[in-house]
Amino acid sequence: MSSAARIEAFLEMMSAERGAADNTLSSYRRDLEDASEHLGGRLAGADAEGIRGYLDDIASRGFAATTQARKLSALRQFFRFLYAEGMRGDDPTGILDSPRKDRPLPKTMSEAETGSLLDRAAAEAAAPVDGDRLAAARMHALVEVLYATGLRVSELVSLPLTVALRDERFFIVRGKGDKERMVPLSAKAREAMRVWLAERNRDARLVESPFLFPAASESGHLPRQVFARDLKGLAARAGIASAKISPHVLRHAFASHLLQNGADLRAVQQLLGHSDISTTQIYTHVLEERLMKLVNEHHPLAD
Repeated sequence: MSSAARIEAFLEMMSAERGAADNTLSSYRRDLEDASEHLGGRLAGADAEGIRGYLDDIASRGFAATTQARKLSALRQFFRFLYAEGMRGDDPTGILDSPRKDRPLPKTMSEAETGSLLDRAAAEAAAPVDGDRLAAARMHALVEVLYATGLRVSELVSLPLTVALRDERFFIVRGKGDKERMVPLSAKAREAMRVWLAERNRDARLVESPFLFPAASESGHLPRQVFARDLKGLAARAGIASAKISPHVLRHAFASHLLQNGADLRAVQQLLGHSDISTTQIYTHVLEERLMKLVNEHHPLAD
């Protein structure tokens, strides 16, 4: 079996047995085909020295350490699959070290900045700046729901209409890897959704859509890029630098503010939909700051 055929077999396994998303499969394919091309189309038979040479090559091409680590991860999983299926008698990636990488702290917003953003969205929903009540109500619902739930932007813009119709404090979202999780919905978010739903139902173009935030797009719902653009405009009108904000920054604010106010890291992991606690640990700096403040304020020997 050729290396190309073995790559296809690996991708088929990742899709059928592990439920890998299309984007994940595409990423694996690109990484494995890039490595195979470097190795003259003989990836499946490569030894540790050959793979190390490939890793040195991508490092010399200026790829970031995070990208190098991702490519090595794809190779590790590929060779583990070959070993498990009896297509190889060894795993040549077992002795390779991962490239060292510094994990940057996530961009976030202070509670005051987030409050200003939400207040501005609410004010514009009540009295639209340009008279577009539909767009203002939609933006208010989007930011309130995003900050209340910490949803990924793709999860937010594709929410089903039923989320608003039920008017409940919690709802189930289907996220990354087709996994379901329960997320909370604050009273402010529910109220913003009710106002948006009323505006939405007045528009004959939108009323029949199964999506909460419908649009005349290929997907049928609001494109994430449109929301990101409009969010920057809202931030600028709220006196917040537009370069500082994105839907992902609001997701980070949701997590950081929960931790600052006493939430458990495991609970935040579940709310964000992280399959591995190590992904959530980018927020440990928030916990460290909270613990230092706790000691400094309450320890009898603190300065």
